[in-house]
Amino acid sequence: MSDIEIHDDRDRGMLLARAGGADGETVGHIQYFVLDAPERALVPVHTVVEPQHEGKGIAGSLTRELYAIAARDGVAVAPLCSFVVRWAERHPGEAPAASGALLDAARAALAADPSTW
Repeated sequence: MSDIEIHDDRDRGMLLARAGGADGETVGHIQYFVLDAPERALVPVHTVVEPQHEGKGIAGSLTRELYAIAARDGVAVAPLCSFVVRWAERHPGEAPAASGALLDAARAALAADPSTW
């Protein structure tokens, strides 16, 4: 994993894992959107790791960085992606739980605008 770098492309709603630096091959990503109400939150909806790179901890590293970005930005994470939900359950010290109201708002926002998926 040492040659993997993670980059946040906030405009596209993508957290990208790249092999070989910022201009390298994208080997995995988390797709997310930013929710504004009832509080500002990052909402991960999908995690993908290219098949030839599975089993190397890339998805976990992406998720850990997503929570770190949220912490630096002072916002919550409302996970809708099943991988991120499971990771958060296994790492409660790194992944503060989102309230039910926040998760409901994230689901409603996704349903209202499927392009965020």
